[in-house]
Amino acid sequence: MEKVVVVILNYNGKHLLEQFLPTVVASSSPYRVIIVDNASEDDSIAFLATNYPAIECIQHRKNEGFAAGYNLALQKIESEYYILLNADVQVTSNWIAPILELMESNNSIAACQPKILAYHEPNKFEYAGAGGGFIDKLGYPFCRGRLFTTIEEDQGQYDDVREIFWASGACMFLRASSFWELGGFDEQLFAYYEEIDLCWRMQQHRYQVFYCGQSSVYHIGSATMGADSPYKTYLKFRNRALVLYKNLPISLLSWSHLLRILLDLMAALQAFLRGKVKDSYAILKAQLDFFRLRNKYKLAVDDPQIQLKQVYQRILPFDYFLRGKKKFSELDQSRISAY
Repeated sequence: MEKVVVVILNYNGKHLLEQFLPTVVASSSPYRVIIVDNASEDDSIAFLATNYPAIECIQHRKNEGFAAGYNLALQKIESEYYILLNADVQVTSNWIAPILELMESNNSIAACQPKILAYHEPNKFEYAGAGGGFIDKLGYPFCRGRLFTTIEEDQGQYDDVREIFWASGACMFLRASSFWELGGFDEQLFAYYEEIDLCWRMQQHRYQVFYCGQSSVYHIGSATMGADSPYKTYLKFRNRALVLYKNLPISLLSWSHLLRILLDLMAALQAFLRGKVKDSYAILKAQLDFFRLRNKYKLAVDDPQIQLKQVYQRILPFDYFLRGKKKFSELDQSRISAY
């Protein structure tokens, strides 16, 4: 069995492979790099065959999305650790060693992420993951370095090593045994929020999720689906609802569910008023499909012996929009605890 394998999921990303794969290969040695192709319609496969004939490429017959795309591929890879890496990520020279050393030192760590900075604005954090992921008491996700659309500059404030609630799928280190103990990613989600769901389930099984600021990567973001895709909007709103439904304790579910619907309807109205009619429709469709799909999941059981850590014990949208708390450091740190 191998120690570490770097696994890159690709879909029509030849231009990204051309740009970023050379650095990944150079900086990942002695560990193997594997490409998982989600039935790309560009010349990705031909490019790999010509330029990287030694790199294994696992090809799916159709676009399986993020969740199933990784699950199906990882079943074929025997390794102690997986590093899941988006195709649009620029890695640095020492990105693997600090996290691997951390996970080797603590067997309860099932997932970990590096510092994720913006490729096009390298002095700033990137939207998807930034300085590590958290949730508020209603399950709304946010990051150190990014609250809603407010992005912080990297000034070394998150160069620490600490426990977090969720690690970003853009660059995610996984302990393979823990990953498969939980059944991998939830394939119903297809793409978006699947890493939050996985990390939530890890904590329900008494594993830990960590952030390591001594490792850093640069992420473009939205390179595959596009920043303004209505389908992306649909998946984000639908999957957030499903992840909260399946994981929130029953004692919190009813009123958090009602508040979530209200906030999502407000988001749909706001999109409509801004002329983004397709996004508005996508949000409404997400609500309808949530009600159709929710019966496929069992509700989480209130277990007093299980404590979910790194939860912000307030409602983040209220603090951000009504109280003007725009940075992680402005939040009441004493309210980030377990429940």
